[in-house]
Amino acid sequence: MTLPPLSLPSDLASAHAALLAERAARLQAEAEAANAKARLSSTEALIAHLQLLIGKLEREKHGPRRERTQRLIDQLELQLEELVASAAEDELAAQEAATKTQAVRAFTRKRPVRQPWPEDIERERIVIEAPATCACCGGSRLSKLGEDITRTLEEIPRRFKVIETVREKFSCRDCETISQAPAPFHATPRGFLGPNLLATIVFDKFGQHIPLNRQSTRFKCEGIDLSTQTLADQVGHVTFALKPLFDLIEAHVFEAERLHGDDTTIPILAKGKCTTGRIWVYVRDDQPFAGPAPPAAVFYASSDRRGEHPQRHLAEFSGILQADCYNGFNPLFDRTKKQMPATPAFCFAHARRKFFELADVARNARRGKGAKPISPIALEAVKRIDGLFDIERDINGFSAAERLAVRQERAKPLLGEMEEWLRAERASLSRSSPVREPIDYMLSRWADFARYADDGRICMTNNAAERALRGVACGRKSWLFAGSDRGADRAAAMLTLIMTARLNDIDPKAWLADVLARIADLPASHLHELLPWEWKAERQAEIPAQQHAA
Repeated sequence: MTLPPLSLPSDLASAHAALLAERAARLQAEAEAANAKARLSSTEALIAHLQLLIGKLEREKHGPRRERTQRLIDQLELQLEELVASAAEDELAAQEAATKTQAVRAFTRKRPVRQPWPEDIERERIVIEAPATCACCGGSRLSKLGEDITRTLEEIPRRFKVIETVREKFSCRDCETISQAPAPFHATPRGFLGPNLLATIVFDKFGQHIPLNRQSTRFKCEGIDLSTQTLADQVGHVTFALKPLFDLIEAHVFEAERLHGDDTTIPILAKGKCTTGRIWVYVRDDQPFAGPAPPAAVFYASSDRRGEHPQRHLAEFSGILQADCYNGFNPLFDRTKKQMPATPAFCFAHARRKFFELADVARNARRGKGAKPISPIALEAVKRIDGLFDIERDINGFSAAERLAVRQERAKPLLGEMEEWLRAERASLSRSSPVREPIDYMLSRWADFARYADDGRICMTNNAAERALRGVACGRKSWLFAGSDRGADRAAAMLTLIMTARLNDIDPKAWLADVLARIADLPASHLHELLPWEWKAERQAEIPAQQHAA
């Protein structure tokens, strides 16, 4: 079949009309294509947003059940950023294409509901000059009906100011003695940086993981020349000034009946190379069993992972220690080596992870032919442990007595059945079976794993300590290493203050600024007033008074 030849108009007017029609059709097609592309980009961004939301909800619901979920969430967040940016570009392109034709309506992407701005945020009112005459008839008799307000969030660049504190001198005409007001106190010797700026420096370094050399570069771009050496000098002074608060938090933590303990690696520069040191954390958090004591965390640093370090940290502790099965903790539980030993309570999340690695269906699917077979025993173990976690989620925040009652009724029978099942499966396994190791890991310490069912204060996991170390694990990718053992100790001290503030749900930077402004002239007997939970209570008590005065 042959197509008829393209018929062209024979006169100029018809040709002109045909060209206009062709141009309109082309513009309409371009606008429709741009709309389709914008709609596709918007759909992709929506799918990425929903996937991210599902990942976060799954992690919130199941906790450590999905070991790779956090990495997946990080990847989805990066993917969502790119897709939303692409969707915005395509939407603008669709609008531009739609302006060239009247036949296609521009695609408008549905955006998430914007959250309201904080009530206490600074506001600036700009009133546009009203028209003096009517735009229609030109009359001047106008009466105000109302107003429309467009709110725009704007940033004011960080401002620096020099505070000049003047102390006038007076001479006595009778005895010629010179009188002068005392010099103001500073948080650091020869202090020339204010408390807010000091708080910013130390919080950015230890809380946001921005090394001092990067901070120095940023200050220089803003017109302030603060060398790395100057910043480091002030950090040393601040750490020393805040040492009394570290001591108070340390004492509070070790007064607990139950602690979470864990550690993570930290590169430490030594003799031109990096050694693998450790950051240790001990967390007091009584909120899961409705305890009245405020939460707190204390960090320590060491150049290695020898057991002598936690044994020294916990030498005077005789309560419940929730931890992984690190052998360095064992002397703390030995009655022959310690007069008042600690009581171990091991982490089901660690135990579950060993089974999960053998029952990870999704990972095996990605590996294809090279994947190892799924272990049905490991899969069943994961399901049984998840059943115990379901019970824990229902009683989180209950009193210790209420938690104990529920565990005795619901969890203890499941634990007994699980132990019998593990021992029966273990007896039938060959020596080469990979599932033997996680089974032996639990059965050899079964009493310490199952102890939580007989004590309402104990948690099933050691996640409180792992959450406290998460910032260190992320931050070391930014600052690469601690400059020395002393630097690691300094980081541990500042992390103690910052993490304790976060655990008490207060802004660490605001708290540090106020502490640095007050600590120099505060008597030692009143230092406890600066502890995060005391500081928070004081601020909360001030709010009703301010509202009443207003």
